[in-house]
Amino acid sequence: MNTDGGNLLARGHVATRLPAQDLDRARRFYSEKLGLEPVDERPGGLLYRCGGTEFAVFRSAGASPGTFTQMGWQVDDVEAVVSELRRRGVVFEVVDLPGFRTEDGIAEIEGNYPSKGARGERAAWFRDSEGNLLGIGEPVT
Repeated sequence: MNTDGGNLLARGHVATRLPAQDLDRARRFYSEKLGLEPVDERPGGLLYRCGGTEFAVFRSAGASPGTFTQMGWQVDDVEAVVSELRRRGVVFEVVDLPGFRTEDGIAEIEGNYPSKGARGERAAWFRDSEGNLLGIGEPVT
């Protein structure tokens, strides 16, 4: 029973769920391209843990439209991560919009959440084997 005055979710753990039409293909992508192995699995689902958080990839007949970032990692050195993932065959998105474009796969983003103590962010995006759009960000202080 909740006794904190109606704040039902604030202390809950948040976990991303990513759809996969082919779970075996997704497992190979996350292993071979990202260097991640599931810490647990169940029929139709793979559970991964990164930095104290978790995400699941689940078998789904549906697919994400891939038109928005579904999950992102915050890293200390976005250039090093992009370089290593490229070496493993990950293809990064090219963005060319007014005031927002990637150069060598990385965008400079002005502004950040004040609580992060950063003035901006450097970010890059790629798609997994299932078309899910994933991001990598490095706060700029």
